[in-house]
Formats: sequence, C-alpha cells, structure tokens
Amino acid sequence: MFDFSEPSDCQAINRFEQRELIPTARGRFRAKVTQVGLEGLLIHQFHFPLAQVGIVAVNSGYRSIGFPSQPGSSFLHRGREVSPGDIVVIGADAAHQRSSTALHYGTILLPIDVLAAAVPIMTDLELPQDPRIVRPRSALTDRLLRLHKNIVLLGRNNPDVLELPQVVHALENELIRIVAGCLADGVAMKLTAGNRRHDAIVAAFEEFLEANLYRPLYLADFCAALGVAERTLRAACQEHLGIGPVRYLALRRMHLVRRVLLASDPTRTTVTQVVTDHGFWELGRFSVSYKLLFGESPTATLRRPAERHQLPRSRPSLFADLPAA
Repeated sequence: MFDFSEPSDCQAINRFEQRELIPTARGRFRAKVTQVGLEGLLIHQFHFPLAQVGIVAVNSGYRSIGFPSQPGSSFLHRGREVSPGDIVVIGADAAHQRSSTALHYGTILLPIDVLAAAVPIMTDLELPQDPRIVRPRSALTDRLLRLHKNIVLLGRNNPDVLELPQVVHALENELIRIVAGCLADGVAMKLTAGNRRHDAIVAAFEEFLEANLYRPLYLADFCAALGVAERTLRAACQEHLGIGPVRYLALRRMHLVRRVLLASDPTRTTVTQVVTDHGFWELGRFSVSYKLLFGESPTATLRRPAERHQLPRSRPSLFADLPAA
C-alpha cells in the first residue's frame, strides 16, 4: 500500500491509466492506494481524503471497471451520479469524475480482448463497445465487491499467496467471470443529448486551458474560444466539475504551481518566477489563497523537498514493470 501526499504522485503507479487529481477542498491531501497485479489484471483500491475533481482515461486496448467500494461512498462520472451498486466502464476518452466528500474507489484494469472474449462465452451476449455506467443485479455487484476486497486484502496482508500460480489463475478467472456478468446483465444508464453536449464543452474547455497554460484568461476568453454562452459554460462546468470555470482555472493553476515548486531547486528558482509564469500577477493575494488551500506558503513549498516514492516491482505478470502493493 502506498501513501501519497501530493495528487500528482498517484499518476506514477500505473502506466496504463492517466489520472489527474485536483482537490477542490482545503486540507491535507493524503491518498492511500493499494495495487495488486495478477496475470492479466491490475487491481486498485483508492482512498482519497478530500473532495476532488479527477480526469481519468486508460490506454487504448484496455478498460477500467470502477465502482464505489464502501457503503455511503459515491461520486459523479461525466456529470452522472455513481452510487454503491453501480459500476463505471472507462475507456480511452478522458472523463471527469468528482466527489464532494472523501472517496473509497475500487478499479479493475484489464485488456479489452480478455473482457470481450469472456462476455460471449459466459453470457451469450456481446461486450458493450462504449464506456458507460451500469447497474447490475445486487447479487452480482456484491460478489464483485467481495472478491475485489479479498484480493486487495491478500495484497496488503498475505502477498506471498499471490506468488502461487494456481491461486492467481483461479482469482483472475473468477474476477473476469463476475465482471463479464455485471456488464452483460446490468442496466446501462445512457447519456442524454444534454449530457453529451456538456461533455463536449468541458472537454474543449480542458483543451483550451492546456493550450494556454501561461496566459492570463478570463470568462469571456473561454466563451469566445468555445463558442458557447456564459450560462451554458457555467452549467456544463457545474455538472462535470462541481465549480465554475474561473474557480476551476484558479485551482488547476495553483496545483500546477505547487507541482513546479516541489520539483524546483530553491537556489535557482523563485516563487515570483513560477507564480507569474502561471498567469498569477497579484502575488500577495495569490500567497494568501495558496496558504488557505495547502496549509503552507509558496516559499515553504519551494524549500521543502517533495516526497519521493521508490516503487518496488510487481510479481511477474502482464504488469511486471508496475509497482506492487
């Protein structure tokens, strides 16, 4: 199990998935992640302590099956609520997820061909091609959560058991069987035309922010670049991000500033240089906002070396170059 004190550290553990986290609440960030690699599957259990917005996608050729892993834990995926009992299928297209409280979240990453082969063999149905939110029968979801939890606990407490090929093979086959059953049996929650339009707007908004990392930006700039009315942009951001576009820009850039400060040499870099490079010109106001969000001044961040995690190798598997729990 890994403890991460910076959101960007979570990206280091899985090269098959892109996950960017932007906490939207004040407080200390301390994520806990357990990772278990089987022969052809990668299992994760996440605990994120703060309200957050996440952007997640997986590499082409893979699917990530995600779900709330504890009662009372829920989140929004592409603006749609995902409650205990629901599962989310994530593909190569980036999707926004957000939670308003701490989140316990489980995932299973597997190659599409493995999953596609399992669905018709075990259910006589074809694998749905588009990423979606699915609600299976509760008996199937309970089996999925129970097996996922048991595998995570083995990874934490008895990792030697996962060195036994027959055990790994049996666990993997059963997990694939249950996932395939959930997808084939479940009721898919389809996106409305309004959902899809907001999806496209927020995706274009993210692309615009990425293309203009260091330029001062205002609400009028967003609307002009995206060709949408202010009211429409606000509604799309509220649905997907939980906050307005200007607030999201400020949070996003403050986290970028923090990432640069942590990675910089304080003898060669100044706070003023980094802050102004990211479009903040009122340095006093920025410092106050930064300290409220992160609990320390930008100068303290620059002088404090970032925590570095030496990640061990996994057991031999498809994911052999990834860290193990």
